[in-house]
Amino acid sequence: MEILDVFGRHRSLAVELTRREILGRYRGANFGLLWSLISPFLMLLVYTMAFGYIMKSRWPGASGSTFEFAVILFVGLVVHGYFAECFTRAPMLIVGNANFVKRVVFPLELLGWSMSFSALFHLAMNTVVLLALLWFAKGAVPPTALLFPVVFAPLFVLTLGVGWIVSALGVFLRDIGQIVGVIATAMLFLSSAIVPVGSVPERYRWVFHLNPLTFIIDQAREVLIWGHLPDWRGLGVYTVCAVAVAFAGHAIFAKLRTGFADVL
Repeated sequence: MEILDVFGRHRSLAVELTRREILGRYRGANFGLLWSLISPFLMLLVYTMAFGYIMKSRWPGASGSTFEFAVILFVGLVVHGYFAECFTRAPMLIVGNANFVKRVVFPLELLGWSMSFSALFHLAMNTVVLLALLWFAKGAVPPTALLFPVVFAPLFVLTLGVGWIVSALGVFLRDIGQIVGVIATAMLFLSSAIVPVGSVPERYRWVFHLNPLTFIIDQAREVLIWGHLPDWRGLGVYTVCAVAVAFAGHAIFAKLRTGFADVL
């Protein structure tokens, strides 16, 4: 199956592209890859100061401590951060690699995979920071935290499909690059990343539930923080929808790629 060639004949190329993506981000920085661990701490500090100390926000059903609120918030920011990184980079993914377009034998769909794997690396680093904070605060990490990759996998698949669609359209509609940042920000504030859905007026909750990040964020908190099993039925439905989006995205990308060279 062509969509899975990244795990077969193109595996070594995908690894090299992902490695280039990750190292290129920190090239020239004195701390290098350490920034992948430092940045999450700085992000957590800023949001904790803004929402925990200045705005005095608290999460319903939690203990009420600022630290616990910060950890709950951090889970949402980590999940959103993965999606936002892929979504905002996608419009320039093909345009920024025009040299690959002219190579007929180069599998352009690998660029979407390498972008997703690179963002997955940063997600993993953020998760390490999160687990370290939980261990420091509680002296233990819930065993259900092992299920986090299972909970996150459907979002990975969905984001991959969205990335293919946006990257292909970005070649022909350059204005998309100006819109995705606004959409990514809206998806942060219209999800359960920062605002608990239960505190939103009931007539507006449908907006939060339609946001594909809300369900994954809620399930991630269940397994990482509160030690509960995820909603298996919900994950199953989400996975089916995500796979459908991924196949549709790959088909759209394959259809439009024939015109890339003419535009670039």
